[in-house]
Amino acid sequence: MVGRWILARLRHRRFFSLVELNAAIRALLDEINNRPMRGWGISRRALFAELDQPALVSLPPFPYQYAEWKRCRVNLDYHIEIAKHYYSVPHQLIRQEVEARITTTTVEIFHRGKRVASHRRSLRPHHPTTVADHMPSSHRRYRDWTHERIRREAETVGRDAAVLVDVILRSRPHPEQGFRSCIGILRLVKRYGAERVDAACARALVLGTRSYSSVATILKNRREHAPAASAEPPLLIHENIRGPGYYH
Repeated sequence: MVGRWILARLRHRRFFSLVELNAAIRALLDEINNRPMRGWGISRRALFAELDQPALVSLPPFPYQYAEWKRCRVNLDYHIEIAKHYYSVPHQLIRQEVEARITTTTVEIFHRGKRVASHRRSLRPHHPTTVADHMPSSHRRYRDWTHERIRREAETVGRDAAVLVDVILRSRPHPEQGFRSCIGILRLVKRYGAERVDAACARALVLGTRSYSSVATILKNRREHAPAASAEPPLLIHENIRGPGYYH
């Protein structure tokens, strides 16, 4: 109604700039807002001041941001998956269901209505975003290590050590789960030397074992240079098999 009234008043006028047109619209808008309405005996401006203005509140400090929600179950590595990226939550929530609020910039994670984690949104697929405080104490000692650092140090030990480390990292659902085994293998160099450790890694690859304990057992039993003949009985390697030396 108001729009039609203003257009009717301006239909015979010609304007040469947007500023001039807006000024004419503003003048007519003020006129109709200040004019008493028929049947009401009061103007639109007066009604606004009496009813609407007292109910107005301040605008939010931040603009509205669209968000999506997703239900997730926390994996054994205390991460959830959002668009092929992995975000950590406190490790106490392993196997529990949480809700993630996802925007273009952040990922917020809630458990029973309480926010338990907040991360900057990442678009790198198949990579983790991990907060140190979310990690169990047994994992925090490895937080300064990276995939690249582990592989680089394994290469200094030898070719087979580098291959075994890569196999361990690739065999885990998330590479960080293999950090403990890889770092343990690398630290065996201080005790046995790089040559023996590399040979033990080669032996572990032949046997199909992928753990620190298997490499440590090979070195302890001096089996890193054992022949790989098919007639040789297989070497049983497991952390629960202690061998005869344990009892003497």
